[in-house]
Amino acid sequence: MERSTDRFLTTHTGSLPRPEDLIQMMFAKEEGIPVDREALAARIRSAVKEVAEKQIEAGIDIVNDGEMSKPSYATYIKDRLSGFGGESVPKQYQDLVEFPEMGKRVFGDRGRSRRKTPGCNAPIEVADADAPVTDADNLNAALEGAGAAGRFMSAASPGVISLFFHNTHYKDDEAYIFAIADAMRHEYETVAKAGITVQIDAPDLAMGRHIQYADLSVAEFRKKAEMHVAALNHALENVPKDQVRLHLCWGNYEGPHHCDVPLIDVIDIAFKAKVGAISFEAANPRHAHEYVVFDEVKVPDDIVMIPGVIESKSNFIEHPELVAERIGKIANRVGREQVIASSDCGYGTWVGQAAVDADIVWAKLAAMAEGARIASAKFWG
Repeated sequence: MERSTDRFLTTHTGSLPRPEDLIQMMFAKEEGIPVDREALAARIRSAVKEVAEKQIEAGIDIVNDGEMSKPSYATYIKDRLSGFGGESVPKQYQDLVEFPEMGKRVFGDRGRSRRKTPGCNAPIEVADADAPVTDADNLNAALEGAGAAGRFMSAASPGVISLFFHNTHYKDDEAYIFAIADAMRHEYETVAKAGITVQIDAPDLAMGRHIQYADLSVAEFRKKAEMHVAALNHALENVPKDQVRLHLCWGNYEGPHHCDVPLIDVIDIAFKAKVGAISFEAANPRHAHEYVVFDEVKVPDDIVMIPGVIESKSNFIEHPELVAERIGKIANRVGREQVIASSDCGYGTWVGQAAVDADIVWAKLAAMAEGARIASAKFWG
């Protein structure tokens, strides 16, 4: 895991704005309209190059492919794993039940409304072993000679796949999630072998509380989360711990979030994952206060914390001094060498979804980089 002894590094959480022409090609593919496979592959590769250059220009140290090849951070697995030919079952968001008009807005955007989540109705196996190989090759080619401090690539956790894809084949949740873990092992290992840090997107460990397991008590949910981490660790058995980071998330949607489980109730479970870093939301109005958790919770010495210091749903460009202040609040409690600055979540969670204007995204990332420089000067002189 990247660590710095003289300044705060910067990164983000995965998805970034996609070019409009790529969005239209991916919309067509999702809707079953014939698309020239070679043309799509070539556009994805060139888009990865473009987005990598923009990250570096904005001052991001640890960069990725912007998830250019994926319709979303989770639903892309339907194109890579077999066994998902069943019916979709819509998920109810507990916090939106009280605010149905807001719910219509959340699920009505042009990206989220197009997502495909077919149910699991057969044994899960790897169907496209080449896809993560291509993703890794695209990123490594884009960064050749670029001088980035690090590189990462996102992959869905077994738990978040189980959240979005309804199961009618496996006997229970545990059997289902471990079957997913066995199948996802290939992707995790492929990315790691390419010299890229694997980011496990695991909103199931936080968002799962008010969606997948909304009917459970916090204690019962924690038991489920423990099982999700056990399945993840099983899948990561052959990947070095310091080559994996985990993204803890309460859902990247502009909703009330008043049903979010507190960080204090899940952070100890996240620490049990076989990862070298944990990314978490720390900038938005529902979670910005939770940095005080680290007054009483000791972060393991071998884990780097990656707090969100800029929001992912707001078009406000954070002032660099505010970014520096947010970094400092975490660093004072965790230790300066165990902190990497990041965004709360992604800026293109679903193809076509864009709560933040694309040009503003890059300005926000640049503001974060400037804030990290300010904080670095205060902490290192």
